Amino acid sequence: MKLNDIRDNKGARKERVRVGRGIGSGLGKTAGRGQKGAKARSGVSVNGFEGGQMPLHMRLPKRGFNNIFAKDYAEANLGAIQKLVEAGKIAAGAVIDHAALKAAGIARGGKDGVRILGKGDFSAKLSFRVAGVSKGAREAIEKAGGSVDVIEVVPASEKAAAKKGTARAARKKAHNA
Repeated sequence: MKLNDIRDNKGARKERVRVGRGIGSGLGKTAGRGQKGAKARSGVSVNGFEGGQMPLHMRLPKRGFNNIFAKDYAEANLGAIQKLVEAGKIAAGAVIDHAALKAAGIARGGKDGVRILGKGDFSAKLSFRVAGVSKGAREAIEKAGGSVDVIEVVPASEKAAAKKGTARAARKKAHNA
């Protein structure tokens, strides 16, 4: 084999078809688009068009909505927190907050803070400072001798807006109150 013998495989490179270039090409005049009509014209998108009948995507029922005021909490179960205490990743005497749970790798995301849920067994005496706690989780924590302090977390975006003193931040604060 020589360098001047190297070629692409047959069919690897395909030449573009030049349509509308005369009878001899086989794709002259109408350029393979047939005769007249919407599909023969340029710039016409007919995706989903059903000839004037109500299109399927408009006939089907729409369900649900997206609540723009919903709080975004990172959720942590008591059973998982207990495992971290037993593994020594969380100190038994320390105050457990969002930062501590995030550092332990149990609370992901949650721009509005962390919410403790009651799934799993719990026996450690811990003090929590969190944005939310379920009724069952609160009972389990207090039964184990711990305490829960529910705080309101202000997202960083709202802090920045409040710092600027904008009217929008004031309206948002009034709406949430």
